[in-house]
Amino acid sequence: MNSQSNSTLVSALWPETQNKVLRYGAIAVIGTLMLTASAKIQVPFWPVPMTMQTFVVLFLGAALGARLGAAVVLLYLLEGALGLPVFAGTPEKGLGLAYMMGPTGGYLVGFVAGAYVVGWLAERGWGQSVPRLFVAMFVGHVVLLGFGYLWLASLIGADKAWMLGIVPFYAATVFKTALGAAVVPALWQLTRR
Repeated sequence: MNSQSNSTLVSALWPETQNKVLRYGAIAVIGTLMLTASAKIQVPFWPVPMTMQTFVVLFLGAALGARLGAAVVLLYLLEGALGLPVFAGTPEKGLGLAYMMGPTGGYLVGFVAGAYVVGWLAERGWGQSVPRLFVAMFVGHVVLLGFGYLWLASLIGADKAWMLGIVPFYAATVFKTALGAAVVPALWQLTRR
């Protein structure tokens, strides 16, 4: 085992064994199913409904680490690019690359970056304490939303992108950051029992 083998929650819950294909395959399937479900379930929130997608993206980063978390998110994006209805609003709002090039395209790219950043911090011990993980997940949200904002600004202008793509999500972002900062360390506590 390398020095980072138990630095992620998944390594503590399911250590690497001889059958890596089964382990990584199961992690990939479970992760992409979580992302798909989180895109389809809307939580009533003001002023716009919220999905739990960014929570799951950053949770995967915190639980799986930088490379594995980002790889699972990339697999999810590949599923969407191939036309599977895995994204929020699909198939009603389109499928495949056409959907990905729309207003949410930057956020989708930001999913990978956000998962990687949170995973990188989690591998360095930021995933086991509520205050540190809150900061890590907040940074992950800033990165993720930054990609989304830049893409949206290129489509509709900076001011409109800010008002439509960032401002309505302040409260939801704080909520999902706090939820993630509570859930992941709680799961770490369970591994120690």
